[in-house]
Amino acid sequence: MNDKPRSTRSVRPGVNSSAMFLREAFDGFRDVGAVAPSSISLARAMTAPVTRFDGPRTVLEVGAGTGPITTALLDRLSPTDRLDVVETNPRFAARLRELTRDAHRFGGPRTHVHESRIELMKNDIRYDAIVSGLPFTNFAPGTVRDILTRYDELLTGGGCLTYFAYRGTRRLRSVTASRESVRRHRQVEELLTEYRQRFTVDCKTIWANLPPALVWELSREVLPNPAPTDPQVNA
Repeated sequence: MNDKPRSTRSVRPGVNSSAMFLREAFDGFRDVGAVAPSSISLARAMTAPVTRFDGPRTVLEVGAGTGPITTALLDRLSPTDRLDVVETNPRFAARLRELTRDAHRFGGPRTHVHESRIELMKNDIRYDAIVSGLPFTNFAPGTVRDILTRYDELLTGGGCLTYFAYRGTRRLRSVTASRESVRRHRQVEELLTEYRQRFTVDCKTIWANLPPALVWELSREVLPNPAPTDPQVNA
């Protein structure tokens, strides 16, 4: 397993990608769901679980934006690994293709960028780790349920899902948004709480982010195979 950071990448998120993020966030906050790109601290926390798997590893990132978490994944993965990146925004997807274009040639994973919603992505690969940057509380509960169902289909038996949520958004929404928005937010949080009960759960706060974020890490335990039954015992 190779977790040594590499510095040779075709593109790194910087001023241009930050400006692009702000433009897209202003035009479509419901889909982008953030006011600033993920910080380095948040990206590291979101991608840390991939280091626990032996290679070759399969990793899926959903809702990659301009690529700060993608960059952290490229640094953690090796040439024997595969990284699939899903992004619906066409301008973000183009940026991600530029970012990942030479990753494999410079010692990174084989990378594929899919301009699609995760529910509609045609793929029969199962992933050791899924890193989700989707703004769940901006979506309708039915959409969140469909996304989580798709994650279940794509995650391996011993796999890990990480996602984040901004701290304090429910309280802020309760005083600034409509009743319908507050009700939708509550319903999505209830869905996520129910979903987490299927996993071993870890949660940490990343204060070095704008705004501070909670990182949820959901791990599936591989159950041991049952001991074979001796037919003579039950005869």
